[in-house]
Amino acid sequence: MRHLPEETRDSNLLVGVEHSDDGSIYKLTETIALVQTVDFFTPIVDDPYMFGQIAAANSLSDVYAMGGKPKTVLNIVAYPIEQLGPEVLAKILQGSHDKVKEAGAVVAGGHSIDDAEPKFGLSVTGTVHPEKYYPNVGARPGDVLVLTKPIGVGILTTALKKELLSAEETVQVTDTMSTLNKYAAETLANYTPHAVTDVTGFGLLGHAYEMASGNEVSVVIEHDLVPILAGAKGYAEDGIVPGGSKANHEWLINEVTYGVDVTGADELVLCDAITSGGLLISMPGEDAKSFIEDFKEEHDMEAAVIGEVVPKKDKTIYVS
Repeated sequence: MRHLPEETRDSNLLVGVEHSDDGSIYKLTETIALVQTVDFFTPIVDDPYMFGQIAAANSLSDVYAMGGKPKTVLNIVAYPIEQLGPEVLAKILQGSHDKVKEAGAVVAGGHSIDDAEPKFGLSVTGTVHPEKYYPNVGARPGDVLVLTKPIGVGILTTALKKELLSAEETVQVTDTMSTLNKYAAETLANYTPHAVTDVTGFGLLGHAYEMASGNEVSVVIEHDLVPILAGAKGYAEDGIVPGGSKANHEWLINEVTYGVDVTGADELVLCDAITSGGLLISMPGEDAKSFIEDFKEEHDMEAAVIGEVVPKKDKTIYVS
């Protein structure tokens, strides 16, 4: 994007590319703004129906991370129809359709191309009040950080591709990825967070870095408080780590100070490149306590305080 010519900023474009935000927000009226996002990727599980569910949940997540409600989606399909046949594609589309329906949105169409490697995702349009959206910057000293899903997804899906996962581990990672952030967003609507993002390809520390650096603060994360999927650390210790997670770790090497009790495997889990992760929220401590309680009571789902925001220090992230 930096190679494109600069253009006069449209005052109605409330969120663009400035802070690597989750999507764009464009003001239509005094009470309605559009939230737009797009995401797609290659299969990460063998079951086509589950792949469709995960791809949809992942694409819808960006709208929830910005405080919006998804309204319409368009399918994005790249697929080798002659090699795999229409039945597999139909299952992918059905999985996505069911997850979109759960989100309260509608499938309005899409576009497909013939491609040797399957790829699938969604372009999603939602709405939000132009004064009530969540940016991914704005974290304030004194805030705490709340995480609404466990991490370790990238490591476990890499182990899945190597046929190393147990049946129980497979169920937990696919359930985690296919769970909508709708429920966290619905509970969060009763609060006023200072910054929100979803944890995806840049990993927990990568997205925390974007959140902190965009507002010139630092964050302290207690690694023992971070919820991690069962088995993820063990696979990391065995070297079962995706390339994206290693790249995240290398990218952040000069921005993070790790405590003496944080192992190399811990570092890689914290940098793990995730598909369809949870929301990372910066909010006042008392609000965080109530949010976690409400989230549990309303949806029987867990969230955890994993750290705090502090005034800017030498490094952006400190892991204790």
